[in-house]
Amino acid sequence: MNVSPTLWLLTVVALCALVAADFFIGRKPHDVSIREAGTWTIVWIVLACLFGLGLFAYDGARPTGEFFAGYVTEKSLSVDNLFVFVLIMAKFAVPSQYQQRVLMVGVIVALVLRAGFIAAGAAIISAFSWVFYLFGAFLIWTAWKLIQDARKEEHEEEYQENKLLRMVENRFGVADRYHGTKLWIEQNGKRVMTPMLVVMLAIGSTDVLFALDSIPAIYGLTQDPYIVFTANAFALMGLRQLYFLIGGLLKKLVHLSYGLSIILGFIGVKLILHALHESGVHVPEIGIPFSLGFIVLVLAVTTLTSLRASRQQQERAPAESV
Repeated sequence: MNVSPTLWLLTVVALCALVAADFFIGRKPHDVSIREAGTWTIVWIVLACLFGLGLFAYDGARPTGEFFAGYVTEKSLSVDNLFVFVLIMAKFAVPSQYQQRVLMVGVIVALVLRAGFIAAGAAIISAFSWVFYLFGAFLIWTAWKLIQDARKEEHEEEYQENKLLRMVENRFGVADRYHGTKLWIEQNGKRVMTPMLVVMLAIGSTDVLFALDSIPAIYGLTQDPYIVFTANAFALMGLRQLYFLIGGLLKKLVHLSYGLSIILGFIGVKLILHALHESGVHVPEIGIPFSLGFIVLVLAVTTLTSLRASRQQQERAPAESV
């Protein structure tokens, strides 16, 4: 797409306005109901669809297809990220009324971090076309790792703090309890962080790891930085509401890792084929309509088989306990 600096500016301003409105609406700490989460989840999905239609009016079907393929992929990967968010909330015992504030700040941090990754990815791709080989190989390796992790009988059910987070805690100190939504307090004559700030840093820093596979994945569907950025933005901005909407259903998506591994592996192969084509090798390239249909089909099948397996597991549990 030929995106002018003015359009870039207007898009960023509009997205910032949406984030500000979302923050203003949810500024008062409270327990988020299923109805509230469902309503706002639908709102964000509708906004994403309207943006996709706007792309169609602006530049035709190709960028629209790329946007929706990228949006669906990033949304599905973000659902997998919610598993980690649940573990982080449990690890730091975040009160339910403060969880939406934590997620809101985490989403803002994620948007800033991913904007940097997207800019770096665009610069690398424009300078080195062979980077598609690396992206493709990395995604295939990630897909294989997801399968290996999913096949393990024992899963790590507790969040482990990374070294950077532990270093920050040791440097500044942490209060022994939450103090509302405050991030810093005075304790024994020393300015220390509250657990609220620590959990925000945990979610923000964790998203750096998430971006390592999501950014190469969407660059496998489109090389347009504008589409990459907007697809990521719309996928992330509804993440807070999605957390409260499907938080209780996450454990039932037992096959999600398998579905995501298939999608990442598929995009990895697509990237390598594209790299070979750019190198002058006559190989078939996978089009966006097929990619979008394949991704949606895999997610649908994964969801159905997950719910079926979860239901069968629940039915077996009472029989085994007798």
